[in-house]
Amino acid sequence: MKSQIEDCAMTDSTTMTVSEVTSIIEEVAPLALQENYDNAGLLIGEKSMKVSGVLISIDVTESVIDEAIQNNCNLIISHHPLIFRGLKRITGTDYIQRCVIKSIKNDIAIYAAHTNIDNVKNGVNGKIADKIGLINRQILQPKSDFLLKLVTFVPHEHVEKVQKALFSAGAGQIGDYDSCSFNLDGTGTFRAGDNANPFVGNKNELHLEPETRIEVILPKHLKNKVVASLIHNHPYEEPAFDIFPLMNTWDTVGIGMVGELEKEMDEIQFLDHLKKVFSLKTVRHTPLSGRKIKKVSLCGGSGSEFLRLGIAHKADVYVSGDFKYHEFFDAECQILIADIGHYESEQFTKDVFYEIITKKIPNFAVRISDVNTNPINYY
Repeated sequence: MKSQIEDCAMTDSTTMTVSEVTSIIEEVAPLALQENYDNAGLLIGEKSMKVSGVLISIDVTESVIDEAIQNNCNLIISHHPLIFRGLKRITGTDYIQRCVIKSIKNDIAIYAAHTNIDNVKNGVNGKIADKIGLINRQILQPKSDFLLKLVTFVPHEHVEKVQKALFSAGAGQIGDYDSCSFNLDGTGTFRAGDNANPFVGNKNELHLEPETRIEVILPKHLKNKVVASLIHNHPYEEPAFDIFPLMNTWDTVGIGMVGELEKEMDEIQFLDHLKKVFSLKTVRHTPLSGRKIKKVSLCGGSGSEFLRLGIAHKADVYVSGDFKYHEFFDAECQILIADIGHYESEQFTKDVFYEIITKKIPNFAVRISDVNTNPINYY
């Protein structure tokens, strides 16, 4: 893992606000993708505040805030939200309240990207898959009820302009393909009233116009943006369009990941591989059965509830954290459970944030925290 990557006192010549920096994270992992129990986003601070430097961490603790102060970083981006449940008072009686007080006193903004960065293919689970060395990957449980279809009707000569506008707004993305649409030529009819300002045709006369029906798919959270782009770029005063909810799963967004090793391993080899890659002192696992490990399912953090998905995918092993005693029985000899720990599985999320930000603003002051916030120790 990178360490001491940038001294936050060495800021880029271009001053950016909290909103501008965090929007770079949200381009990759929109807040709309977080689970309904989560609390991702800006938790403390003002969006308009100028950023002197960014400190990236897994958790926010008093030590992390002290590190931010010492290195002139006034924005902390963490994976786990500091404020997860409602606070009824802030009196400094626990570490969360003390962190809130200290961050406000020192003008430090705190932002979290939690299950939204879990749910994208190049997020938390994608990085775990990178580290393990998985190929032929797919999302373990893709999101459903999250896609829409927009249908609109455009005069032939304006089709290209409207299509480009829809694609630029985020419509037409299917897996690794973009600019996806279906187009069908036909004839539209309308009659403009006295108060209308028709683009073609005359008032109070029925008009027939050769039009192209355009269909595109888009995620729900982009609906307003896509519709606004359509209205702005469509030549008609009142363009006709329909939006339909889809039952399709969104196969590039969702919980966990499943993939394959390039070469199969026996169980001990694979467990040793996990210990080396994640710097583990121990791996909690179900009894060894002599199976070969080729297909790997995984979920960063606390993922015991998704074990059944690993079994359904006929994976040889399920890698996650926070399994309870009785949950190990649920493997029922169908799969090897490898519990590598919550923090340990998500430790490389700091690298994910660093790569997202520096890819967009390579000269900006970004520092990965040196504080190990893992509350669990092994003797």
